[in-house]
Order: sequence, then C-alpha cells, then structure tokens
Amino acid sequence: MIAAATPVFVDTGAWIALAEQRDPLHPRARAQWEALARGGARLRTSVPVVIETFTFLERKGSPALARRWQQSLAAIRWFEILDCQASDLSAAFRLLDGSSLHGLSLVDATSFVLMRKHRIRVGFAFDTHFTAAGFRVVG
Repeated sequence: MIAAATPVFVDTGAWIALAEQRDPLHPRARAQWEALARGGARLRTSVPVVIETFTFLERKGSPALARRWQQSLAAIRWFEILDCQASDLSAAFRLLDGSSLHGLSLVDATSFVLMRKHRIRVGFAFDTHFTAAGFRVVG
C-alpha cells in the first residue's frame, strides 16, 4: 500500500506492460496502476525513460501504439516528467563505472540518480536493479 502523495517513479518496463496488452505483465501492471491511482501516488518518470519507452513501443509495437502512449501521458493526474541534466548524466556514468549491478543500463542508472536527487524511494518497475539499488519496488 502506498501512502497518499507518495512519489513513485515509473520505469520503462511498467510503461511497456501498461501500453502493450499482449505483454505478459499487463494484468499485473494494470492492477498496480489502478492501486497507485486509488492511493493518490504522485507519479514521476524521466526524459530518458520516455525516450526509451517511446522507441520500444514504436519499434516492437507500432508507431500508432507509441503515439497513443505518448498522448495518454497528458491525461495522467499527479504526473511529472523529470528533466535530465548533463550533470545527472555524468553522475549516471559514474554509477555505471562503480556499479556492482551486473547489466545495469544507462537509462536505469539515470533513473537512480534522478530518484535520489528528487528523494523518490519507490519505483513502479519490473526490473530487479531497482531493488538491488535500494529502492522499494511496486509492480
């Protein structure tokens, strides 16, 4: 259960599972999304996650699916896309260099930097790296 007004970072995997009904995680993602909405979570994501999600949906789904997902973001209540500055990217590269997390992507490293910067402790993700990095995961 998420307390009202808790910031929750939405990762690429969650967005994909929500957008693609054929995704095996779609039912689980949909249920979690509804629980977050009922609980009044403050949803956050980042520019790198938006780019990664859009590109995946466009290439693996269809351009129309990617555009529908992009347009749906405007309808989300209590939602913000976090900017990623050059300093955040530099910090993400440093995290990759010193990380013991095998297979950590640059987008995930950037997400962790931004989550720490914005004091977000919860991620809506299906990626084990979030838990390994010390974040609480819902999803």
